[in-house]
Amino acid sequence: MGYRVVVAGATGNVGREMLNILAERQFPVDEIAALASRRSLGTEVSFGDKTLTTQDIDTFDFTGWDMALFAIGSDATKTYGPKAAAAGCVVIDNSSLYRYDPEIPLIVPECNPEAIHDYKNKNIIANPNCSTAQMVVALKPLHDRAKIKRVVVSTYQSVSGAGKDGMDELWDQTKAIYNPTTDVEPKKFQKQIAFNVIPQIDVFMEDGSTKEEWKMVVETKKIVDPSIKVTATCVRVPVFVGHSEAVNIEFEEFLDEDEARDILREAPGIMVIDKREDGGYVSPIECAGDFATFISRIRQDSTVENGLNLWCVSDNLRKGAALNAVQIAELLGREVLKKG
Repeated sequence: MGYRVVVAGATGNVGREMLNILAERQFPVDEIAALASRRSLGTEVSFGDKTLTTQDIDTFDFTGWDMALFAIGSDATKTYGPKAAAAGCVVIDNSSLYRYDPEIPLIVPECNPEAIHDYKNKNIIANPNCSTAQMVVALKPLHDRAKIKRVVVSTYQSVSGAGKDGMDELWDQTKAIYNPTTDVEPKKFQKQIAFNVIPQIDVFMEDGSTKEEWKMVVETKKIVDPSIKVTATCVRVPVFVGHSEAVNIEFEEFLDEDEARDILREAPGIMVIDKREDGGYVSPIECAGDFATFISRIRQDSTVENGLNLWCVSDNLRKGAALNAVQIAELLGREVLKKG
């Protein structure tokens, strides 16, 4: 016997990826429903070798469904999340709406699987921000060995993190540069994204950081350890898929780069590609479509007593969103519901 699963927001980038990954990983599905807003009603989406027709989320009855993977944004989740949870359907939410609620678990299965049991508080589980998800997968095994004091991270985030509109804007602006008769003004981003980098993701906060940077700080503390100090600079780059991060880590005790490399090689969800030669590292274009979080450029930081640097790359639509949600669903099934 398998699960009755709902994917809400099935016509968006992340929703489609959720359906792909559920099929790829052969998640034990008895029945699956693809939901969308009324403007996308009737759109067909793929689930393995099947084609699903989207249903209206506004009239859908969640009663009797085991779990719902939400990829519909915070505003819509505020309406439909509690409705699904009240009907007994466990919500796994990809938006930022519930991440900072102390009663709702924020889960990366490789890092804090024990938090799954807290789903009972509100029948809701939160999926972290894409930039946080890939970083904490690397931080957690190192923290377990040497205890992290401080993290300084600079991100290089792809336009797919801003959805289809972000990808379209990069594509259209790039074409326009080679066809000067066309001018594509920034709409999704604050400045031209083609052949440029933008040191702003989300809105500015009072202290000068952006909301994306704040998310990385708060979520890392909630998932790994509240005592870790984190400072982030988040940058949008003209890459379609795949987030990259330069991560500087300061530990409470010395951790040799070779031991760190060995720890990460054994850690779940991580692939270490770290050769000290031209091209002996992973770039975002190589990680697109892959489940793993790739770690490269592991080296000591001689400017602090116990420091390491590393380069972290992952497909943000997968580990940063859809894959992590499906892994939470797998964990929920394995540890709690036990039907599949």
